[in-house]
Amino acid sequence: MGLLDSLATWLGLKQRQAKVICVGLDNSGKSTVINHLKPESTKAHNILPTIGFNVEVFKHESISFTVWDMSGQGRYRNLWEHYYEDIEAVIFVVDSSDKLRMPVAQEELKTLLTHSKIQDRNIPILLLANKMDIRGSLTAIQCSKAMDVDLLAKDRPYHICSTNALTGDGLEEAVQWLSGKIGSL
Repeated sequence: MGLLDSLATWLGLKQRQAKVICVGLDNSGKSTVINHLKPESTKAHNILPTIGFNVEVFKHESISFTVWDMSGQGRYRNLWEHYYEDIEAVIFVVDSSDKLRMPVAQEELKTLLTHSKIQDRNIPILLLANKMDIRGSLTAIQCSKAMDVDLLAKDRPYHICSTNALTGDGLEEAVQWLSGKIGSL
């Protein structure tokens, strides 16, 4: 990037582009999270389960995010790795009310972080402990401990936030963190 491009981006005249993958188990709320972050005019009114993947765009500050919203159904999870090479960050969404599948989420996160296209890159990982509004949900700290995130993501930047994708609670803090990490790359 040249000096003029850097200056234009810094002044907010040019938006930085960031490619992000959004993954997690089925029914964790990935599509609802991304939908909440999109501009009002492009939001979907009905969120359907993702088959394969969807590509969505939203902006935050001086960053334009292109997000691959990946299906979390078991038969589609093997598709995730085809998108690892070009990404600059990962959003991993966990259903904090689904305690029974927390070990499955942990295993998928481990598989992602140890993949050859990710393991040696300093890619920021944003973990969203979603559905915090449901009675009996685990807190972000409890989700982090249940998934052993400190050990899995030990040498890379990561952040975990409690969120409610339906109301947007916690999403501003989460995207602010992600924007700061991507902006410093």
